[in-house]
Amino acid sequence: MPGKLFLNPILGLTGMEVSVNCLPAGAAVPFYHKHHLHEELYLFLKGRGQFQVDEKTIEIREGTVLRVSPDGERTWRNNSTEDLFYIVIQATEFSIAADGTGDGYSVQRKVDWPA
Repeated sequence: MPGKLFLNPILGLTGMEVSVNCLPAGAAVPFYHKHHLHEELYLFLKGRGQFQVDEKTIEIREGTVLRVSPDGERTWRNNSTEDLFYIVIQATEFSIAADGTGDGYSVQRKVDWPA
């Protein structure tokens, strides 16, 4: 898809789908879509537009973060005069086994930065 770069094949991701996206000024996704299993997290980095989820319209801009459940009917558009840049992360809903810090643990090794 033009303006969409999937990072999975580049980074070897195995537990999430990540894409970096650019929607040009005045462009729109011309369809609604849902997912079978994946929730999506949209991180808007630059630009402005509108996002629809289940007939609710949300104004989006730099710093907007949206989570959409698999069953949410979604589409979005760039109704501005500048490109809209955003990242989309997909993962299977309810698959997180631990909270944000619950999966991490300390490693007994001194931090050693190269000179």
